[in-house]
Amino acid sequence: MSTSPWRPTRAEVDLGNIAHNVRLYADLIGPSCRIMAVVKADGYGHGDIEVSRAALVGGAGRLGVVLVEEAERLREAGFEVPIHLLFEPPVSAAERVVELDLTPSVYSTAYIKSLSDACTETGKSIRVHLKLDTGMHRVGIEARAATEFAGKIASLPGLELEGVYTHLAMGSEPEHPFNLKQWRTFQQAVKDIEQRGISVPLRHVAASGAAVSFPESRLGMIRLGIAMYGLLPGKGFAGMLDLRPAMSLYTRISHVFNAQEGEAVSYGLTHTFKEPTLVGVLPIGYADGFARALSNRWQVLIAGKLYPMVGTICMDLCMVELGRDRYPVGEAVTVIGGSGQEAIGVEAMAERLGTINYEVVCGIGKRVPRLYSNGL
Repeated sequence: MSTSPWRPTRAEVDLGNIAHNVRLYADLIGPSCRIMAVVKADGYGHGDIEVSRAALVGGAGRLGVVLVEEAERLREAGFEVPIHLLFEPPVSAAERVVELDLTPSVYSTAYIKSLSDACTETGKSIRVHLKLDTGMHRVGIEARAATEFAGKIASLPGLELEGVYTHLAMGSEPEHPFNLKQWRTFQQAVKDIEQRGISVPLRHVAASGAAVSFPESRLGMIRLGIAMYGLLPGKGFAGMLDLRPAMSLYTRISHVFNAQEGEAVSYGLTHTFKEPTLVGVLPIGYADGFARALSNRWQVLIAGKLYPMVGTICMDLCMVELGRDRYPVGEAVTVIGGSGQEAIGVEAMAERLGTINYEVVCGIGKRVPRLYSNGL
């Protein structure tokens, strides 16, 4: 869902800010290092097609997703650049991966055999990237087994080992010692592969965080995810870059009523008013990604002024205490973003929820229309 003529709740995405953030990294890493724009999960909730276009304008040369279906959508939209699959898809999807000319991650014998068979059947070849597990212990081939596995790839018809990469478990923390440990493990594994006579044209380790705090890890390419959307890779990166958040979230007052002293509001009657007040009802709730856990713990901006959320956030609605301030139905409300001299950031919301900024933006629901500005 991208637009709606009726719904007052909407997410606005500034594509100019996406391009700016990519350029920022392009300037940082220099022309010899490529950028993969990570647009999985519908571009972290921002819109994969629109974000991809802006990222390529900003200087990215490749796109990264997780699902074959995500890659299909991008190919159908006309993107011809390399599209990486960051995890192995099911063996049953091997033929489709080859047909779409995707660049899959590989780390299991069954999968590389299925890819090779698909290449033989279609008469095509495919570039693959060997994913190493250097300590995160999620997916990937163990570093000690990397040379043998790279040999298997080299022996199978239709497969071209274009790259080897790993992912840092502590990349969101600048200068964490485990980053260096993983880096050394990776470097040794690549050295062992090359000593066997197998070429590794492209190596990549750094994502948004390490690309800034660990320059050695940039190598031939970085995977630019959260920072592309203008959000911090971790708290320790505050002030390091001129990132511009791409998404704002807005709604409008849909109803106003008077509440008396001693009356309570919403499910569970979790908030009791201490004095007479006006209450504004907002047409946004947890079905839209406005977390129920923020009930009685959050504020919104109206006309540049902060007002507290009161009562339990419902599936479709929530309430805000206005005091004596009178606003008409239809008055604009900022849930995430700036208004006047005040601003509400994704990071602040994530901290209040005890989670990360990734989850906040990815959680904004599909029924919230996305409106795009500064189209490129």
